[in-house]
Amino acid sequence: MSRAASHSELERMIAPVVESFGLALWGLEYTSFGGSALLRVFVDGPQGVTLENCADISTHLSALFDVEDPIPEAYRLEVSSPGLDRVLFKAEQYRLYCGEMLKLRLRWPVDGRRNMIGVLQACDDEAVRVEVDGKAVVVALEAVQRARLVYTGDAPPRRD
Repeated sequence: MSRAASHSELERMIAPVVESFGLALWGLEYTSFGGSALLRVFVDGPQGVTLENCADISTHLSALFDVEDPIPEAYRLEVSSPGLDRVLFKAEQYRLYCGEMLKLRLRWPVDGRRNMIGVLQACDDEAVRVEVDGKAVVVALEAVQRARLVYTGDAPPRRD
């Protein structure tokens, strides 16, 4: 493969490997910079993720990438759990964490802000509603560059 695989192509390659270990692909981040790249693969499961899970998945993905060559430049592969302060990638993930504190970085300003922290009140397939400084703000999912749970230390976020 001479060009870098698209985000969805990478997901289609990675998901079956992750699932073969009884885990689910939570999401991935791909960043290309200065002739090299970083691919972060986040995996999760009902019982959590062990260091051994991450190492095994990394070994299998490295072997697959050696054959398929989805990233033509030099790259670093990281496999990890999403953690307590997990990044949210899809609408269904947001819905799992209604009522939790969320930090958003936006692609463009909404209500005059590109960064906001607030309580996630609701989510549908198009937008999230976050209470920020006592005010409900609706943000289109396409405006979200990155969303991350804010771990407050009171209790671990739900995994329902």
